[in-house]
Amino acid sequence: MNRYVAAERALRTAAPHELLNAVRRVLVEQYGAEAVELFMADYGLTVLQPVSVLPHTMEPVSIHNSPAGRAFAAQEPFAEPAAPGSHQVRAHLPVSVRGDRLGVLSVTLPADEVDDCLAELADIAEVLGHEVTVAERDTDLYLQARRKDRLTLAAEMQWQLLPGRSCASPEYELGAQLEPAYAIFGDNFDWSATADRLMLYVTNGMGEGIEASLLTNLAINALRNARRAGISIDDQAALADQAVFAHYRGRCYLSVLMFDFDLATGRVRVVDAGSPQMLRLRGGTVERIAFEAQLPLGMFEETDYVAQEFHVEPGDRLVFVSDGVYAVASPRGEAYGDAALNRAIQSTRLLPAAEVPRAILRELTGHRGQPVPDDDALVMCLDWRGR
Repeated sequence: MNRYVAAERALRTAAPHELLNAVRRVLVEQYGAEAVELFMADYGLTVLQPVSVLPHTMEPVSIHNSPAGRAFAAQEPFAEPAAPGSHQVRAHLPVSVRGDRLGVLSVTLPADEVDDCLAELADIAEVLGHEVTVAERDTDLYLQARRKDRLTLAAEMQWQLLPGRSCASPEYELGAQLEPAYAIFGDNFDWSATADRLMLYVTNGMGEGIEASLLTNLAINALRNARRAGISIDDQAALADQAVFAHYRGRCYLSVLMFDFDLATGRVRVVDAGSPQMLRLRGGTVERIAFEAQLPLGMFEETDYVAQEFHVEPGDRLVFVSDGVYAVASPRGEAYGDAALNRAIQSTRLLPAAEVPRAILRELTGHRGQPVPDDDALVMCLDWRGR
């Protein structure tokens, strides 16, 4: 049995909370590793948190200016000397699942071993990512490691509702982020892909705190229920509208922007039911794409929704934002608006889709003039490659 197979078997047979110990043992025995640590990206995408028994005994690592953060952002292995003049190298390996960036596995090895096994270690880190995703059904260890602060109850509910923060396929790359990460309440996003289609949803629920989170949970699950029944997006909107109205009787409602992408042709069907907006970067030019506005979900009984159409081309970048982005005011009362959004999209055009939301939200913080927003802010980026 070769050593990669040994590592894979050790991970697949380990108890959910023992994944790090399992990979550490096999990397020490089979690869001569001196140290092995797993770091998870926190909810705010600012630090990599060590996976260990609470309270943590290791310090978090910055995503912005550390070797491990470099491997996380670039999604490529990165090796550095373990210490000045050392004969050991620390290899930082991205831990990801189909484009969803979870964290980094850091392995300290003899320098003469690294070149021969770096690609193999990267494959092991990918297997670890899959196992962590499965293990989260049975243990809180990895979810606890992701938080540098305590989540509000509303934020806990919202993060558990999300499909992930990024994903990738041959036809597209997706990335999304929410702020305030530890106190989000109404904004949300969802996606689902098949062999032929990608369905994408950007939502902005009214209200604050737990009430906004409950509204979003009801609407998202109503949309998923309709989607999983094989219903078109206009009928998905109608059924979710009925579910929200039946519960709130028009007192609360939810804005949503819904997309159904045909992966083969780039043809897109859209339902615009509220405030989220979409901007497109094509050929170096940013423009806001306006759709026919329809009523938010749950505002009135038995609203009919009509899907519109547009087309995406290979190389298009689509950026979706909630009103907590484009309407946020500076200390002087100036709205962020289209011009600032255009500049932010242009300045991040060379970044991968998964990095764009975080970069735009950093610029938004500078405009806002305060670190914590008064309203939820959601940014999602889709890079379209097509077939």
